[in-house]
Amino acid sequence: TGPIFGPIQGILFGPVAFITIPIGCVIAGSMHDYFSGMISMRNGGAQMPKLIRKYLGNKVIKAYNFFLWILMFLVGVVFVYTPGDLIVTQVLSQEAAVSNPTVWIVYGLIFLYYLVATLFPIDAIIGRIYPIFGGFLILSAVGIFAGVMLDGGANLTNLSFSGMFSQHPQKLPFIPVFFITVACGIMSGFHATQATLISRTIKSEKEGRTTFFNMMLVEGFIAMCWAAGAMVLFGRGTDMTTAPTIMVGLVSKTFLGPIGGMIAIIGVIVLPITSGDTAFRSLRLMVAEQFNIDQKVSRNRIITTACLFVPAVFVLYYAKSSPQGFNILWRYFAFTNQFVATFALATISVYLYITGKNYLVSLIPGVFYFFVTLSFIFHAPIGLNLDKLVGMEGSYTASYALAALFCVGYVLFVRKHSTTQKDQILNNVIS
Repeated sequence: TGPIFGPIQGILFGPVAFITIPIGCVIAGSMHDYFSGMISMRNGGAQMPKLIRKYLGNKVIKAYNFFLWILMFLVGVVFVYTPGDLIVTQVLSQEAAVSNPTVWIVYGLIFLYYLVATLFPIDAIIGRIYPIFGGFLILSAVGIFAGVMLDGGANLTNLSFSGMFSQHPQKLPFIPVFFITVACGIMSGFHATQATLISRTIKSEKEGRTTFFNMMLVEGFIAMCWAAGAMVLFGRGTDMTTAPTIMVGLVSKTFLGPIGGMIAIIGVIVLPITSGDTAFRSLRLMVAEQFNIDQKVSRNRIITTACLFVPAVFVLYYAKSSPQGFNILWRYFAFTNQFVATFALATISVYLYITGKNYLVSLIPGVFYFFVTLSFIFHAPIGLNLDKLVGMEGSYTASYALAALFCVGYVLFVRKHSTTQKDQILNNVIS
């Protein structure tokens, strides 16, 4: 749901989304995924934490692991919430309200699947049909694209680029909120953890462009199609406050019909569940490694998993019971996702610098997203609420200024570390 929910909400910023999503996907998201996978291949299939330790040092890895744990937890929670609500609203045709017991039954079944997948290699069996649902998702995006062009295109002719950065109905600032909102539609830090896993399955570096770079371009295309579909419906009068789960159903059934729409919805349901499964399993292994918990024993796996699921249930309950619960959950998830990506971009920059390549291709996106994520969390009530604390409520001035200072530090660190630690990094062979 990442490249779907984010763009649906991001399109509220206006047609500028049709410029920033494809450009950002090419110069940031696809580049991030490509180099993460390729650098892993050149380090014997090493996973991202080991790459962070090698290229950024022992101090940075501690911060990275902290935010990575949070990201994996939030990915798991979000990918229970969104597919669960889609099942309730679009498949069962019920209201996804906190008081509806069906919602909690569906959530419970998803958690049960995660538990079973943790104890048994069920993913090895079900994984064989995952590509089918991936195909559904791509075909549904193509169908929505065709529908927008053939039918809904008329509703896109009155788009205005006047005041292109200030069209959000709530007047939210384009930077940083747009990039936090769209999240996976442009770049995802979670992808780096998966690209390094996939790198172990690739036979030749020649496959890297197709596997890493082009696949993120496909995700960007999917994001654009769903954003366009949502904009058409908003142009026809759909309430702009409509929940993303409802918008998925409206877009699917409007452009693909009842049968095609339901197939698309099923694809949107299944794929995030697979990501949530991966996230919780990865987090369980990280926690077990940190605290030396033997995961070969089933009892230990169950206890470790339960320790993750219990707080996840509390977060889910808050997200369902609070009027702004999902928006808050999504923004924490999106912030963490983009912030984790800045670590990978710094790693890529150091790698390119010490190998004599043009490191600016990753450093510039890294600095930009460092600025976006920090200015957002400095300003947001769910963060430091900095501007309000200094008497500048309603403005991002203080947050922008502080984030800019941190960005200077980001650049200086990459340059200094690349220069002073070059020989040590080159001689460090990951085992």
